Amino acid sequence: MPQFLNTKDADFDTRFEALLHMKREDAPEVDDIVAGIIADVRARGDAAVIELTSKFDRLDLTPETLAFSPDEIADAVAQVPAGERAALELAAARIRAYHERQRPEDARWTDDTGAELGWRWGAVEAAGLYVPGGLASYPSSVLMNAIPAQVAGVERLVICAPTPDGVANPLVLLAAQLSGVDTIYRIGGAQAIAAMAYGTDTIRPVDKITGPGNAFVAAAKRRVFGKVGIDMIAGPSEILIIADRDNDPDWIATDLLSQAEHDESAQSILITDDAAFAQAVAEAVEAQLETLPRADIAGPSWRDYSAIIVTDTLDQGATLSDRIAPEHLELCVTDPEPLFAKIKHAGAVFLGQWTPEAIGDYIGGPNHVLPTARSARFSSGLNVLDFMKRTTLARMTPEALKAIGPAAVTLATSEGLGAHGASVQARLDRLNKGEGE
Repeated sequence: MPQFLNTKDADFDTRFEALLHMKREDAPEVDDIVAGIIADVRARGDAAVIELTSKFDRLDLTPETLAFSPDEIADAVAQVPAGERAALELAAARIRAYHERQRPEDARWTDDTGAELGWRWGAVEAAGLYVPGGLASYPSSVLMNAIPAQVAGVERLVICAPTPDGVANPLVLLAAQLSGVDTIYRIGGAQAIAAMAYGTDTIRPVDKITGPGNAFVAAAKRRVFGKVGIDMIAGPSEILIIADRDNDPDWIATDLLSQAEHDESAQSILITDDAAFAQAVAEAVEAQLETLPRADIAGPSWRDYSAIIVTDTLDQGATLSDRIAPEHLELCVTDPEPLFAKIKHAGAVFLGQWTPEAIGDYIGGPNHVLPTARSARFSSGLNVLDFMKRTTLARMTPEALKAIGPAAVTLATSEGLGAHGASVQARLDRLNKGEGE
């Protein structure tokens, strides 16, 4: 059973703070190992990647076979059943439609001095998308990473997807095809991140790396940040559900388990203003764990990291939610809009009892790559802007320079940067002589 908290309890604040700062990242001390892998890939390139792939994935490759061939992709895609293809195509279309609305607009205007100002948006030239392999091989992650990049206008997209023992997921290859990605490397781990960041003889370096991965992948992304951009360092999955008594306890239990089954370190929290409903949900979770295929994962998550919190009011639940800043937030209440208006910090919000978080994982449209570990307080989920850069522009007319240039000279002088001030003053001097107007 998870821990039960009640806001009326004398020790509630202490226990809630402990819940907030619970360490869930099940990561060994991997940084030194990752540093060695990155250094090896930088020094030996393809040879290091090939050796590490043989060691960790039990797959022997050559520079020519690092990437899937077009024929291999076509053969794999042909194996996808029609129903799964249709579902993936629907998901891709919905994800694309949602992200196309995120494209920003360029802007230019002239201010009251006559200066022309503005900005222009452009995509990064190349992006590398990491897709976990093995048991955690998710075609939905391909769509969620590749489609926003393609919508942004990224010219070159590559995927690194490990294939332990040489076994590839045909749905992953189909998702790549639907997302416009032709180059798919069958490598993973820290060595894949290093190869995408620094390049090898076979693998060209990229400008940004996105996508989830294990502790080694996360550590590698952290280390290559600065050489390339990254999306985020994602931790174990999490869900918070605020629910009133007018819900089916079995539904809420299933929603809680939908995240618990991801990882033994995942966290599922229920907040409700009804103690009897809280107990009913707890019992429903225990009953479902008896038959859940991934109970060996969901059970420890539910037991060790999850919680049920009983509050006086649902508004109080919104306040607690903002302190948690969850990755996923379900508002399973009769009228979710007033409660939603009170929420400031959440990666993604799902409104009403007919909107389970799992819809967002696959086919809702919004991105499922979301901030974890309370980072929704300051960051957003993956989106089109993550693959774009904004370049500012300014053009001074003589009149505009006359109007604002003296202030620039004053500020440069106050900072002790003589050449800065001189570069402006030289032009002002020319204008003061009546030249250049």
